[in-house]
Amino acid sequence: MNPLIEFIVSALILLGSLFALLGSVGLARLPDFFTRLHGPTKATTLGVGAMVLASALYFTATRDGLSLHEIAVMVFLFITAPVSAHLLAKAALHRQTGREDEPH
Repeated sequence: MNPLIEFIVSALILLGSLFALLGSVGLARLPDFFTRLHGPTKATTLGVGAMVLASALYFTATRDGLSLHEIAVMVFLFITAPVSAHLLAKAALHRQTGREDEPH
């Protein structure tokens, strides 16, 4: 395999793992529901997207033809993550889940 492709795949995996780690830390450390919801839906989506893109690039470079399975996964991820986060936020607002710094 081309060394440039290996470098790009490695960089995407490293970038994706850093984003996923950042999203996980945000989920554990942020103070209330709404800010905790932001970490996984933004950072982790970018992290998994970068790793799936690295997978698509790797399998396209090592096999004959274009690898589209990973692209389908990435499109599904980028569509469903914001929608599910929006629905969770609406449900929390409906239940009147307050922020931690607001008086009840």
